[in-house]
Amino acid sequence: MDARPNILLLQSDEHSYRFLSARKQADGGEPCSTPNLDALIRQGTHFSTTYCQMPLCSPSRIAMLCGRHSHRCGAWGNSAILPPELPTFADALGDAGYATCTVGKMHLGGARQWAGFQARPYGDFGGPCAHQFDPLNLYSDTLNPGMEMRSRTADAGRSQIPESLLQEQIVARESLAWLREQRHRAPQQPWLLYASFSRPHFPLTAPQRFIDRYPAGRTTPPRVKRSGDSADHPMTVGAIKGFRCEEIGEQEMMNARAAYFACVDFLDEMIGDFLALLQRDGLLDNTIIVYTSDHGEMAGEHGLFWKNTWHEASARVPLIVSTPAQRSGTQSAREVTTPVSLADLFPTFCGLGATPPPRDLDGIDLSCVINGSGDDALAERPAVITESLASRWGRGTEFRMARSDRYKYVAFRECEDLAFDLHKDPNEQVNLLKRDTLPPDVDTLRETALAGFSFDQIEQVRTEQTERLKKQFPARVSCQTPNQIMRGDGLLVEADAPLYAPDVISDDAERDFSR
Repeated sequence: MDARPNILLLQSDEHSYRFLSARKQADGGEPCSTPNLDALIRQGTHFSTTYCQMPLCSPSRIAMLCGRHSHRCGAWGNSAILPPELPTFADALGDAGYATCTVGKMHLGGARQWAGFQARPYGDFGGPCAHQFDPLNLYSDTLNPGMEMRSRTADAGRSQIPESLLQEQIVARESLAWLREQRHRAPQQPWLLYASFSRPHFPLTAPQRFIDRYPAGRTTPPRVKRSGDSADHPMTVGAIKGFRCEEIGEQEMMNARAAYFACVDFLDEMIGDFLALLQRDGLLDNTIIVYTSDHGEMAGEHGLFWKNTWHEASARVPLIVSTPAQRSGTQSAREVTTPVSLADLFPTFCGLGATPPPRDLDGIDLSCVINGSGDDALAERPAVITESLASRWGRGTEFRMARSDRYKYVAFRECEDLAFDLHKDPNEQVNLLKRDTLPPDVDTLRETALAGFSFDQIEQVRTEQTERLKKQFPARVSCQTPNQIMRGDGLLVEADAPLYAPDVISDDAERDFSR
């Protein structure tokens, strides 16, 4: 029997590191309610200072799958296409004998939709990236209901979609079904399952019971307003304008924050239900559980909503790894505060699965750290890297950020650089580069951020690669709703048609039916 552990990767979308109720408010936490994720922390390794490789959905996922900095794997923007020459961790584990499956949001561009996984029964094969917007939003269009920027906060509140049809529910059901079928087919074969949930990404809607947890006046305001040395930085100004944040009034902002809290709580309940079913079926006995998110959420901080910035709330994400030994109590839980990256997941999965990783990855193997040793590997790395290399927020706003244990340095292509002492200044108010005395570690961190890197050269690579992959792997299907589902006969069909293209039986049930 193959004794290698199964790996269950649970990924949410847009979950700020602040929103875990296990994180104390004094440590930057927000008063949400996440008892199931908290339980994993109590029975796992909590990497409490984790950064995505790029704080935007599609590029973060591509970079995580490839274990590389975003500029080394074509992870440029939300229409990026996964380069065919680069293996993913699904390729590596599949080649080593694992059964592999992904369910839910992948947010991959073009025709490269499998990302090395052997099975993909349900998810966003080309539609509006899995997010199920309510059909009757105030701001909507016919193809992507709710995608209009102002809808994101203006339409926050109770979801009108039946809970049984929400994407999170179907991801859990399809994941469980695949695991049961896989055990039936090959009970001795280890597996890798990547279950990807949409929330707490907008739409900021949730079932009523979660909305009711956060009535007016109960939700905390943003931890930091638009203030400090970066308040008028060109990238901050560009992001506020691009996301239309100045049009969000105080009450709308607080309503949206309340709905974000509700979405986090709903996600936690869904994960708890899913894990309870797996536990009941014995599917967790030899399974390592990993929880993370693709990027964070500003939720009003620094005058911003959403992501795609260098701020802590945007670039920093939860990462929890729970082993069977930790859950049984034979291995201690622990917290690791040294900064790590989602780039580390690829080599870590290989380490956990006794599989040699490719040699040119940018992450490091954390499997020894998870198993209680090997912290030396963390100490040897000077910093982790987050980058955004398209000028979305104006000319020269591309950035490369390096985070060490204490400091953060943000190097821009043409704007003034920023540097912060996150031990003394966790709210990122004081740009150290504007002070008379600069800690020597900050200069070293700048060198780390820009070592072997040229913004001009990367721009040329981005342009050439984007055009080449668009021609090589154009989208070959036209999806009409957020999610699609694979039938047993191999036909891929719309999963959300009843929500967005309904065959209406009655438009007034009280009139047409008798009680």
